[in-house]
Amino acid sequence: MTDVLDRARAWLSDDPDPVTRAELQTVLDGAESGDEAAATDLADRFAGILQFGTAGLRGAIGAGPNRMNRAVVIRAAAGLAAYLLGTRTPVNGTRHRVVIGYDARYRSHDFAVDTAAVLTAAGIEALVMPRLLPTPVLAFSVRHLSADAGVMVTASHNPPQDNGYKVYLGGPDGGSQLVAPADAEIAAHIDAVESVAAVARADEGWAEIGEDVVTAYLASAAGVAAAGGPRDVRIVHTSLHGVGGVTAGEALIRAGFTDLHTVAEQAEPDPDFPTVAFPNPEEPGAIDLALALAQRVEAGLVIANDPDADRCAVALPSRSGDGWTMLHGDEVGALLGEHLAARGATGVLANSIVSSRLLGRIAAAHGLAHEETLTGFKWISRVPGLAFGYEEALGYCVDPESVRDKDGISAAVLVAELAASTAASGRTLWDVLDDLAVAHGLHATDQLSVRVDDLSLIGTAMARLRSAPPSSLAGSDVVTADDLLAGDGGLPPTDGLRYLTADATRVVVRPSGTEPKLKCYLEVVVPVDGGDVAAARAVAADRLAAVRADVGAALGLSS
Repeated sequence: MTDVLDRARAWLSDDPDPVTRAELQTVLDGAESGDEAAATDLADRFAGILQFGTAGLRGAIGAGPNRMNRAVVIRAAAGLAAYLLGTRTPVNGTRHRVVIGYDARYRSHDFAVDTAAVLTAAGIEALVMPRLLPTPVLAFSVRHLSADAGVMVTASHNPPQDNGYKVYLGGPDGGSQLVAPADAEIAAHIDAVESVAAVARADEGWAEIGEDVVTAYLASAAGVAAAGGPRDVRIVHTSLHGVGGVTAGEALIRAGFTDLHTVAEQAEPDPDFPTVAFPNPEEPGAIDLALALAQRVEAGLVIANDPDADRCAVALPSRSGDGWTMLHGDEVGALLGEHLAARGATGVLANSIVSSRLLGRIAAAHGLAHEETLTGFKWISRVPGLAFGYEEALGYCVDPESVRDKDGISAAVLVAELAASTAASGRTLWDVLDDLAVAHGLHATDQLSVRVDDLSLIGTAMARLRSAPPSSLAGSDVVTADDLLAGDGGLPPTDGLRYLTADATRVVVRPSGTEPKLKCYLEVVVPVDGGDVAAARAVAADRLAAVRADVGAALGLSS
């Protein structure tokens, strides 16, 4: 404990923030006086340094190196500056430029200003967003302003106590998120920072990005809907207390979707996310207010963005006509992929290895190339010739020339266009999904997700699967077992396991990159005999339930 106390005192003396200094002093005093809870808390805060990886930084806000705070962010900004100055040739040939955005989470603006101050002192041109804006606007700005990098201060859909620091690279990286080895190189520069006090910070000198950039983004997002098409669809939208409400609404209205109803209780940015347990549209109950409003106004479509609006959830009136049903991310991905391909898209359709294989069949039917990537848009966005990319976790890249990342706002516009055009022909999106099932087989997907308090449980479960992999799933023999950490499957190594059975059932198991979860992605494929999609759907549901049970038993964890 003496070592932890010494490190805490040293950190305290170097912390530039009076708020976190006071917080740490209280914990330190408690630990020194023998308070066991304070000692445990202190040990966790100093268990290590919040690791900078391809997702940047993400963690709970608080004092200490294992938390998100100004001291950690200043070090990160210094590391990014050193990396750019030492490794990257400026895009404009003379001076590096970095654009900085921030959401409405606690301390986001402070972290953005600290980043601008460090970069400016290092001689880098720092441009800060003019107000709270969604992540896709920042990603757009990296390309639109020919920046060398972008920083978005956000923890996306994490719980309220978290914040994060996402980095994009311009130039040869095209505005995509970090991948190796850039993440490790930046991390090395961060580790080389001796103290926060040694990092120069300017008092002024950075600039505010003009509203013309936001206007350009809105024009781009609205422009994904083809001019002159049907626009008759009543939409309910929620931003889940995030920063996407105004921007998404403006994009939809610019595109001609004016019959728009907003969930008032969730419209204003609020870092406490008071109406939801988790601010993630995938979580049970998160879009209940939107569904209730849709029922009242007799809407035809519900769209929900997560708090930084890079994800897009979709709900439709249920097939039975009773209530509403949220589409799975794979269903939305298939609908959008088919829509763009039918509209004449050229290039490559891509999705992550944990997403449905249906997109590959859609691509083949339209004579388009298809590519699978590792999980995350840092990989999907880098596919050469990308026309459309998606991942099952509600992320869609529908306009890669403008935004090389998932963009929940442009995706919302494209979903609205598809819903309106389908309705104009007297059909529903359920009908389109049934058409795809008849043409390519019913691809049904599900997820088994286990949230843990002790991260070691995830490593233990992965080790158990590696040492004793399942021999069958839902009664079908496992014919292929890929250890993705060993590079099986022809992809860069990543911690994951993939199983394929004789009846084409597929299971992928991997730790979440952003949350304390172990995720298992399940997919079954059932031929549709005689056009009877309902019968195929029933078979698929039974098979998925059996696969889910078998995977749960193999993990040895309770979901």
